[in-house]
Amino acid sequence: MDPATVPDFDSLPKVRDMPQGCAWGVFDQDGKKDLLGTLNLLTPSVVKAALGEARDGVSISLNWPLNAMSIPLPGRIPPAHKQVTLREAGISEGIGWDDELHFNTQLSSQWDSLVHWQHQPSGLAYNGITVTREALSAESTAVNTMPTLDHWHSAGGLVARGVLLDWKEFAEKRARAEGKSGEESVCHPLDGHRITVQELQAVAKDQDVDLRNGDVLIVRTGLTEVLEAPSPEDFTKLQNGKISGVHGVLESAKWLWNKHFAAVAGDSWAFEALMPLKEDGSVGSPADLVLHPWLLSMFGMPIGELWDLKALAKHCKASGRYSFLLTSSPLHIPGLIGSPPNALAIF
Repeated sequence: MDPATVPDFDSLPKVRDMPQGCAWGVFDQDGKKDLLGTLNLLTPSVVKAALGEARDGVSISLNWPLNAMSIPLPGRIPPAHKQVTLREAGISEGIGWDDELHFNTQLSSQWDSLVHWQHQPSGLAYNGITVTREALSAESTAVNTMPTLDHWHSAGGLVARGVLLDWKEFAEKRARAEGKSGEESVCHPLDGHRITVQELQAVAKDQDVDLRNGDVLIVRTGLTEVLEAPSPEDFTKLQNGKISGVHGVLESAKWLWNKHFAAVAGDSWAFEALMPLKEDGSVGSPADLVLHPWLLSMFGMPIGELWDLKALAKHCKASGRYSFLLTSSPLHIPGLIGSPPNALAIF
């Protein structure tokens, strides 16, 4: 679907019993319920233009190690990696190895699929779909009616123009320009800064990078760099439950839709700042997430979290280029709710 023809937030057709801005039905074709969401914006012309970003022969992985999270998270198991000889497995008398992995897809770099978080009042996922364990257990993608990540493969995976907005670098440069030094000049991702639309626009202007329809927006806060080797001071900050990220308010959701991004990602825990704020301005709980229901459930816009952006940020700063070709191919299994992104930035 040509991004230029997609209605802006306030012009989206009204969806019964849903708030204005719900995009259900926008990408449906021939009476068939869409399962890809904003990946539909990656048309051949958009992808062809993105290929022009790859001209220097430099490739950077954006994938944090599966075992990089040094902090135990209740309900999310650490990865278990088992090595097995071919003889032990009874496969061959020859000398060789297999391995087995058991891991939670939310514990390291990941994509959230469009069923990961529902619109809470209705309990519905993207495009008004009711998610059930039975439906998620489909035997093949061909019969899978859930908007999960395996459908990306029928679309050729994700190939797009990626744009890094390095909030951490921008904020620290601004602090130094204001005469701050030492700890006062450090933008710590555990201080819980809520990055506003105006600040994102200021970062883009400072980096001299434009934002285009079909881009994948990537925001750096520096969180994964802290979490892989937290200091005692970092552990103390963690107890406060504050994580920097994009400000979870309706203004942010509107802006993200109106820019017609194909997806968003970052190195933060939830892309949006934690803990979320309620409508009355008080601090809420994870159940009060704002951007998750808007992006995943109502827009169909995938969210990438805990991406490893340190090397990317270093290269962008050195080269002065903050846009690149981005490729991503999630795991391929029916009903996939989350997945390592297997993402590469190519210059």
